[in-house]
Amino acid sequence: MLRTLTIRDFVIVDAIELEFARGFSVLTGETGAGKSILIDALQLALGGRGDASMVREGATKADITADFALTDAALSWLEQHEFATEEGGALLRRVIDNAGRSKAYINGIAATAGQLRELGEMLVDIHGQHAHQSLLKSDAQRALLDNQIAVRDPAASAEAQEVAIAWRAWRALSRQREEYETNAKNVLIERERLEWQVSELDKLAPKAGEWTEITNEHSRLSHAASLIEGAQEALNAISEADHPILSQLSSLNTKLGKLVDVDAELQTVLDCMEPARIQLQEAVYALNSYIDKVELDPARLREVDSRMDALHSAARKYHVTPEELHEEHAALALKLRQLADASDMEGLKRQEAKAESAYREVAGRLSKRRAAAAKALGEQVTNAMQELSMGGGRFEIALNLGEPGAHGLEQVEFLVAGHAGVAPRPLAKVASGGELARISLAISVITSNATTTPTLIFDEVDSGIGGGVAEVVGRLLKRLGQQRQVLCVTHLPQVASQANQHFQVAKGTTGEGRTVSRIEVLNNRARVEEVARMLGGIEITETTRKHARELLAS
Repeated sequence: MLRTLTIRDFVIVDAIELEFARGFSVLTGETGAGKSILIDALQLALGGRGDASMVREGATKADITADFALTDAALSWLEQHEFATEEGGALLRRVIDNAGRSKAYINGIAATAGQLRELGEMLVDIHGQHAHQSLLKSDAQRALLDNQIAVRDPAASAEAQEVAIAWRAWRALSRQREEYETNAKNVLIERERLEWQVSELDKLAPKAGEWTEITNEHSRLSHAASLIEGAQEALNAISEADHPILSQLSSLNTKLGKLVDVDAELQTVLDCMEPARIQLQEAVYALNSYIDKVELDPARLREVDSRMDALHSAARKYHVTPEELHEEHAALALKLRQLADASDMEGLKRQEAKAESAYREVAGRLSKRRAAAAKALGEQVTNAMQELSMGGGRFEIALNLGEPGAHGLEQVEFLVAGHAGVAPRPLAKVASGGELARISLAISVITSNATTTPTLIFDEVDSGIGGGVAEVVGRLLKRLGQQRQVLCVTHLPQVASQANQHFQVAKGTTGEGRTVSRIEVLNNRARVEEVARMLGGIEITETTRKHARELLAS
């Protein structure tokens, strides 16, 4: 549940801190006083879209913080995403500066707007003042029904996603088959070209890393004579000449070894020279091994030259480097295999039929769920219509079989009969503004009952309703408030009088001439005055006050 809402420098609000109670609360005030601004501020804290226009004129930033008590699901989400929890609460904060830059925080830790939205959906459900207009759209009707299914059975939400995935897979194969049928000749030409290219590269058989290895071998073979000559010259100087360096060094070491007995200080020199002798001996072994390995092999040099020319020519032909030729070969072979699969018309048709079957299976399961949910929701809304002065009226949800699509096999259509003896017809064609508002409210209350969201907000959803119906609406919302926290922005005194907590929003002017929105919690006496204002307009008489007291007492 929402515990507190703190707003600073948002639109025409300078600084407001509100504490909310359980049950049913209303926000009332003159048109333009800023009632819906409070809802807009809360939506921003819940991850809604924001921009620089939301910052109060003359301020540097807007700052909104909402404090919620946690549900088990929200607590689990916080722990999963490693946001600290304090005293079982969640502090959602949003800051927008006058350049339009936005920052978001959850329990003081930086977050994204997406994370605010994800957490906010577990905490608050907002029914906007134009919700009844969206009910006229087929997509909105389907989404509402599917949401009801998901609320009752979370596994159904994954099922709807499976339908969309299966639809995309089926359509992809259908398009592939249609494209092949349309462009069969082009596909054949492309396949022949790829077959020739892959065949050529198969014969060449370039290997990964081959170019580096063969260039090193070519360098060694082409310089074999000079390499052997240089290595032999070094070997002669070290160990095979008339006076080789190694023999001289060994002789000097022997002499110094004898002189060390005379003067021990020469030991340091001897210690330096002995490793040098050992290293030279190792060099002799290495040179002998190298000379044995390096051979003058003109035939192999010609082979390597030929291979290098072939690789280089192929690389130039396919517009790649010789090092990339192996990857190009693999890529062309893969493309040929894919094209060969795509060129198999019968195979394509089999794959398409299999994908269609998989789609229809999962879509069929979704259809059964929709049929059950449509019947239940239709009965519930019909019952609510009787309370809302639409006696004898009926509400039904038709599932009209249509073209398969990403959302399933049927089109969802809301049907309504305004009174007894009339066949239900599409909602958009028969419902008046007032009827549509009442049906929308009934749906909102019923669908809210099915959710586990602890806080429900209704933003002027009672527009177009008046008289005795308004009193019924107030009782419905109060009844809903016994199960969860309900906040309602309203202009109807019959609704406001049913609230457990009453906030009044008013517009005023500061000493500097700025327009600001103020809000206060009304006591019993002040509630009488506010309800009387809502009943009687600008001039409040004792009669309207009496009527207001009666409403509040009822």
